[in-house]
This record gives sequence, structure tokens and C-alpha cells, in this order.
Amino acid sequence: MILTGTIVNSLTIIAGTVVGLLLGKFIPDRFNDAISKGIALCVLYIGVDGMLAGENALISILSIVLGVILGELLRLDDRIRSLGDWVERRFAGKHTKGSISEGFVSASLLFCVGAMAIMGALDSGLLRDHSTLYAKSTLDGITSIVYSSTMGVGVALSAIPVFLYQGAIALGASFIEPFLTPVVIAEMKCVGSILIVGLSLNLLGLTKIKVMNYVPAVFLPILLCRFL
Repeated sequence: MILTGTIVNSLTIIAGTVVGLLLGKFIPDRFNDAISKGIALCVLYIGVDGMLAGENALISILSIVLGVILGELLRLDDRIRSLGDWVERRFAGKHTKGSISEGFVSASLLFCVGAMAIMGALDSGLLRDHSTLYAKSTLDGITSIVYSSTMGVGVALSAIPVFLYQGAIALGASFIEPFLTPVVIAEMKCVGSILIVGLSLNLLGLTKIKVMNYVPAVFLPILLCRFL
């Protein structure tokens, strides 16, 4: 089944969130900020490490500039946060830990923009090989435990964009695979990692970058690598 890996990944995020919420009850509030900053530093490391995959800085620069223009026109950040805020108003209780919207957006970005999401979904669609997504599921599950213990139930909602994003790539793998050369994949990983760095800076409280508006940039190397 093409979507097996994606389904497992989504369910693992939900399961990890449940575990994190249960563990979070035993974590004193005075530790939450320290844990959150520690997570942000780890996310920063992941982003910086992935940025080294790029070989053409011009592609990254153009992808970011054109991508954020498109994202701002589509108001992606406002729309995704509005969804999170609606869920928060509809379902959150007075004692819900963390912002549902913030947990949803942060986890969705981290779980979707990495190279494993793209390559794993392609392997699922083309080869019915789900091993990469199974490995990603393990990492995402552990991350969701830590995230949800400090950011709350919103992390579980990230399973929805993960399912839609990876599922769409898996189902359309036969059409997009010819365009994803090793160079294109490396540049996509680099651009995605730049977004992860931006996410980490937000988590550290240093910036308020609307990272979701930059997401279209991840896919622009598919076009730009043909001309640059």
C-alpha cells in the first residue's frame, strides 16, 4: 500500500503527543522554558547541518525570495494559524498547556520540510519501500513526545499536514520523480533547512518570522535548477 509509511508516520506523531502530554503533567512549570530552549537549540543544529547540503547559494537565495513572495500573497501563515486558533477556541480548556496554534505550526514545519519527508514519500510511491518513513516515524515520535510535553496538544494536529504532504508526494511520485535529480534534492534540503533555522530562532524567542510563508521556497529549486 502506497500510503502505509505516511499513515504510520502520522499515527506515531499522535501517539508521541499522547505520551508527551502524560509525561508533561509530571514536569514542573519551572523546567518547561529550559526544555523548550533546549529543543530549539537541537532544531537549530538540524537546520544548520542540512544547510550544508546546498551547492549553489543563488538558488537558495532566489528560492527564499520568490517563495516568501508567493507565501505572503497566499497568506499561508495567517491561514494555518487561523486554523490552529479556531481549534483552540473550539476545544481547548482553561488548563490546556501551551498554545495549540503554536504547537501545530511549529511541529508541522519541523516534520514536513525535511529531506526525509520528501525522499521517504518518493520511496513509498515508487518502490513501495517504507523504510525511510519508518525511520522518520521513530524520530518524529520521539520529537513529538518532547514537543507536546511543553507545547501541548497542538503537536498532534501536525499529523494532518504530514499525512496530506507526504501522501500527495507518494501518490504523485511517478510524475515528479524525473524532476528530482540529486542536485535538486540537495538544494531542496538546503532551503528546507534554512526554514528550520528560522523556526529555531522563533522558538528561542529571538525572532517572530512567519516561517510558514516561506514554505513554497522548498519546491522552487525544482524549477530554478533547470536554469541556474
